[in-house]
Amino acid sequence: MFRPKLPAMPQPTGLVTPPVVVEPTAATPVVPTPVLSRPAVRLTPGTALALVGGGTAVVLVVGAVLVSMLLAVALTAASVAVCAVVVRSLLSRR
Repeated sequence: MFRPKLPAMPQPTGLVTPPVVVEPTAATPVVPTPVLSRPAVRLTPGTALALVGGGTAVVLVVGAVLVSMLLAVALTAASVAVCAVVVRSLLSRR
């Protein structure tokens, strides 16, 4: 019941062709294509300032999201603790 049943390997039917012999051929050398040189990226003061400003904005937004998530977890934990104290006091009066 708990042992897997392996299927039987079927035998080939019909005509079996012999394997084809592949004879090696002479390899032709491949000439690498030259890589086109790209111009270097130049940062002007305006683009550098935009990159710094954008990075700062991303860090501030991600930080605000993480802090708000931490605050939500802390508030939830506090409310669960208050509920536990109330339920415990109600059950201890019986």
